[in-house]
Amino acid sequence: MKKLFIIKTGSTFPATAKHFGDFEKWTADALGAADVEICIFDAKHDMPLPAATECAGVVITGSHSWVTDNLPWSVKLEKWIVSLLEARTPLFGICYGHQLIAQAAGGLVGDCPRGQEIGTVAIHLLPECGDDALFQQLPQSFSVHATHSQTVQRLPPDAIRLAANNYEPNHAFRLGDCAWGVQFHPEFNAGIMRSYIKEQTDELESAGMDVSELLNSVIETPVAAKALRNFARIVEKRKLIKLK
Repeated sequence: MKKLFIIKTGSTFPATAKHFGDFEKWTADALGAADVEICIFDAKHDMPLPAATECAGVVITGSHSWVTDNLPWSVKLEKWIVSLLEARTPLFGICYGHQLIAQAAGGLVGDCPRGQEIGTVAIHLLPECGDDALFQQLPQSFSVHATHSQTVQRLPPDAIRLAANNYEPNHAFRLGDCAWGVQFHPEFNAGIMRSYIKEQTDELESAGMDVSELLNSVIETPVAAKALRNFARIVEKRKLIKLK
């Protein structure tokens, strides 16, 4: 029986984990009660990766690592992503996962030209979202949680840009009809976002950011969370079609 794999690419801050759990919990909770078995796979410690034929779908989490470091486990994951794309396996990348999918498909990842984006920010969907299975039922503009110092500087060939804001031009993209990347964090709630800001207070203040303002601006982002639930529905539908 094929499973929906959550690929865990690291761990959150210890204090954040103590209060909210870790990446895989947030992601599984945000996916909702999917009618497909969810399996957690730790990319740093579990090997080998499952074959594409074992995957009903895949979600790749965020990470405190950087894609451009090309760590051994990340390079293996990047090569595996190519096999998923070739098999047209439903694929969803969050932050680090978003960037790694882009790099695996021929895009360019690097440092954010304007420094770190962090906090609750607004993004807008682009006209190309009109027929997109993941975003077509979402409003044109909505709030998301973000924390990243690297970005997809150049999208892969044939990628469709789906969402942006004034800071980040590639907040979401799609490859073909089965792979998506989002720079924002649909799995975060307001408590997790505030924890991330507090954990990085020194670095943010050194960069000239007002931490109190960032904390006061954090709100819940229920629309952004729908992206992961929509992905779970896509996985369910494709699974049912293949069973017929």
